[in-house]
Amino acid sequence: MDADSDVALDILITNVVCVFRTRCHLNLRKIALEGANVIYKRDVGKVLMKLRKPRITATIWSSGKIICTGATSEEEAKFGARRLARSLQKLGFQVIFTDFKVVNVLAVCNMPFEIRLPEFTKNNRPHASYEPELHPAVCYRIKSLRATLQIFSTGSIPVTGIL
Repeated sequence: MDADSDVALDILITNVVCVFRTRCHLNLRKIALEGANVIYKRDVGKVLMKLRKPRITATIWSSGKIICTGATSEEEAKFGARRLARSLQKLGFQVIFTDFKVVNVLAVCNMPFEIRLPEFTKNNRPHASYEPELHPAVCYRIKSLRATLQIFSTGSIPVTGIL
């Protein structure tokens, strides 16, 4: 391969997880009865609400804490969280959208070649750990970025953390 050739890796963000608070108590039974696309999990004490656009699933607790998963960008996550807060307002709750925070991002990168995991681990010992009996991937931690890479021998690399 030529040293001057430009090789671009496609890094695809597949999931953004965010959290926000509503600053009010939420009646889960009322949300389950009057809300749309809702699953009430009474034994766990939460409600799952799905939005179609953006495609987001929200986990709602009666304390007012809401976790949204499934967005593909930070902007989409914030837009979906605001839409969710608006739909709760339409159900009659005094929702105030506060404390929005992106807590996790999952991205996937595919290398155009295979990776020899034992040699990779040996060359990157302080950051990489490989336990083939427990998991088929190398766990590579980047502390400065608070990110974890799962490096598979096929060249697939899922990246988790706050990017």
